[in-house]
Amino acid sequence: MSSRSEGAMERIIRAAVERGASDLHIKAGDVFRARIDGKLVPLTKQRLTPDQTRAIALKLLTTDEDRARLESLRDYDCSWGMPGVGRFRVNILRQRSSIMIVMRVIPFAVPTLASLNLPPLLGRLAESERGLLIVAGISGGGKSSTMAALVHHINQTQQKHVVTVENPIEFLHRDLTCSVTQREVGVDTGTYAAGLRAALRQDPDVVVIGELADSDTVATAIKAAESGFLVITSMPTPDVVTTVERFVSMLPRDEREIGRVRFAECVRGILAQQLLPRQDESGSMVVCEMLIGTPEVRAALRDTARYGDLKALMSEGSAAGMQTFEQALAALVTAGRITADAARAATLPSVAPPPPGVPERRKRSSLAKG
Repeated sequence: MSSRSEGAMERIIRAAVERGASDLHIKAGDVFRARIDGKLVPLTKQRLTPDQTRAIALKLLTTDEDRARLESLRDYDCSWGMPGVGRFRVNILRQRSSIMIVMRVIPFAVPTLASLNLPPLLGRLAESERGLLIVAGISGGGKSSTMAALVHHINQTQQKHVVTVENPIEFLHRDLTCSVTQREVGVDTGTYAAGLRAALRQDPDVVVIGELADSDTVATAIKAAESGFLVITSMPTPDVVTTVERFVSMLPRDEREIGRVRFAECVRGILAQQLLPRQDESGSMVVCEMLIGTPEVRAALRDTARYGDLKALMSEGSAAGMQTFEQALAALVTAGRITADAARAATLPSVAPPPPGVPERRKRSSLAKG
């Protein structure tokens, strides 16, 4: 790619970020597109050629070794930074035998819990000495920002060693009152599970796992939480109850019964979130439901037959800081921050079957899913 075309690409990316884009789509045979306020809009009129798209991909790859094997790459994740604009989570893929690139915008500034309008209780949970704290939500629901805000809160208020295992590293954390060690899967460590096992030997106080990706990582996360570390992680699940079911289903079958008990004892809280458009159309805002590891909740978590009770425990647990999506949405509609139509669209029921090995839970209301 020539220096002139490089400048053009950077100008397009800068303009997209200034317009509030969350993602960029770059594909051979198509124009540059950006997701702005939830809609995928064109940024240019001229379509990209395969050679232009390939040149952009080469620019985004971080090592000579990866550039040399571009033609053999099928799905590749990395991060890339543009001075003065931001960082990007990059996925390079193949479609119709040609290259496509999707870039998720990661602002330079690390978000705070307050800036994301998250419950203040989340900060107190992040100050826990040990246990398991899960951030759940569907893809694009803001989980990465929430986890970064949790690390930032710890980094401002505690004197601890925080070890993160991410794929890829998104937000960069400077050492404030904490020492923050950030490791990238595929660059600094082989897998999530390997990075997590290694983290336990690196004198951590807090371990952050980008995602609970497999049964090995789940088992090691429980062990870490039981061993006296605070473990913060995420799961790509839409609500709290589904998160519990998915977590249990990822435990080895022959260890599932005792695994439920161990999970119930170590969980500190589960936050499930989604992004909804603001009523004034000024962007999106986080809506969340929250489960806290109270004695009543721990008792329900030990017994799959009682998973249907979790919704009621959240609904009735406002004194402990719990809430359901329904309660959060109703409050936001009443306050005029989101529309009633947006709330209804966010709470359509799911008809997905329960994960293997988990009995079907008690039927929930039509406002159950996020």
